Amino acid sequence: MTSILVVGSVAYDTIETPHERRERVLGGSASFFSLAAAQFAPVRAVGVVGDDFRQEDLDLLAIHGADVSGIVRATGRTFFWAGRYHEDLIERDTLITELGVFADFRPEIPPTWRDTPYVFLANIQPDLQRHVLESMTRPALVVLDTMNLWIETTRDALLDVLGRGDVLLVNDGEARLLTGERSLARAATAIRELGPAWVVIKKGEHGALLFGPDVLLAVPGLILNEVLDPTGAGDTFAGGFVGSLAAAEARADSPAALFRRAMLDGTVAASFCPEAFGVEGLLAMNAVAREERLERLRFMMSP
Repeated sequence: MTSILVVGSVAYDTIETPHERRERVLGGSASFFSLAAAQFAPVRAVGVVGDDFRQEDLDLLAIHGADVSGIVRATGRTFFWAGRYHEDLIERDTLITELGVFADFRPEIPPTWRDTPYVFLANIQPDLQRHVLESMTRPALVVLDTMNLWIETTRDALLDVLGRGDVLLVNDGEARLLTGERSLARAATAIRELGPAWVVIKKGEHGALLFGPDVLLAVPGLILNEVLDPTGAGDTFAGGFVGSLAAAEARADSPAALFRRAMLDGTVAASFCPEAFGVEGLLAMNAVAREERLERLRFMMSP
């Protein structure tokens, strides 16, 4: 099967909501992405953890379909983030960010992985994203994520990486900051002029927008009975999105049809994330549960 390479953080999070607090749960962009994408295709994960990282957490990723041999263990502490969500479970305050061994992270791609056709670069520094791309052998699809920090502080490096990517995933605020455009349609057009043919603008609980060659698609978020912890939903969406594209490689569908389906699969995958803390919600995801939610989503979108 077609494989997916993900390069990103593997972390511990302490999460506080109006209802509960959880200490040092498994988090990080590569963790959320891997658990979602591995539902569709084999995942090869590259990252770094400290000597405090629990072996059972690496085993969890492996059991659920990720090859974790690219996650190295270094002397020091694992990347740690602590945050407190407001009553609406949308706004949050960052309380602690400790980079630990992630501060010196320079991803090294195993030689046998350098021909991996699908590549997802999470929101690590653009220079590191470029380093990964220069290590790869002509990937079929490069999907990029970024964040406000890199847009504001490393813009030139980010623009260089965007010129090498096929898809950019950003939220609405990042799209506006990157382009200076208030209109999301104009922002997407401006981003596509920088290199990526496809732009996905995430709007949290309100869903996501897809802009591409002759394609405009708005997908709503699934309505959930309960939201406990939205941490990682964006990376989970990315996992479902890229996983869907990788799994559909052999189909004869048009690129527009493949990307439209990927938007649905990404939205469905992301809906599992907020239902529990950390990655726990993703452990309830399987083919049957995904299909049921996919039908619900299609019904929501039908006229």
